[in-house]
Amino acid sequence: MKRFWDFVISTLVGGLLVLVPLYLAVLLLLKAMASLVKIVAPLAKLLPAWFPAADALSLVLVLLVAFLVGAALRTQFGRGFRERIERSFFERIPGYAVIRSLTQQLAGQGKESVWKPALAEIEEALVPAFIIEEHDDGRFTVFVPSVPTPLAGAVYVLTPERVHPLDIPFTHAVKPISRWGSGCKELVAAMKT
Repeated sequence: MKRFWDFVISTLVGGLLVLVPLYLAVLLLLKAMASLVKIVAPLAKLLPAWFPAADALSLVLVLLVAFLVGAALRTQFGRGFRERIERSFFERIPGYAVIRSLTQQLAGQGKESVWKPALAEIEEALVPAFIIEEHDDGRFTVFVPSVPTPLAGAVYVLTPERVHPLDIPFTHAVKPISRWGSGCKELVAAMKT
């Protein structure tokens, strides 16, 4: 019964970690569009009445502003500004740095050595895992994700003989987890070589 509730809770948390940011992003987009309707109203009157011009123009304006902010963040000044904001505000939020690192690695932009794919020996079985850090005494802190939600799971501190690093990209290691184990043979093959 405990395993059932662990499954229900980890699955619920994994779903919430996907749905809540998505919901908040859509809500923020709609709020921004609603605040711009008055600004684009004179331009919207020039278009046919059957066309939802105010909504369409406000959406285009929000997307244009998002594009310009994204382009500004790609400059040297923008990168420095973003890093200062992250250090002074966002990194004080518990779990922010870990989630940022995970999403960067999922997007293929990860530059850090955290979340290195591995197979860990847990209860006489090999399980997909990610090496989070290596201790001075050689042990590893590993994160074992819950299937099928790679953002929920358990953390273990294991001896080196129980952790088998894999020479595969992070995105390849996540696929079998989100596919209920389908594709684990690639992980096992990477361990043997």
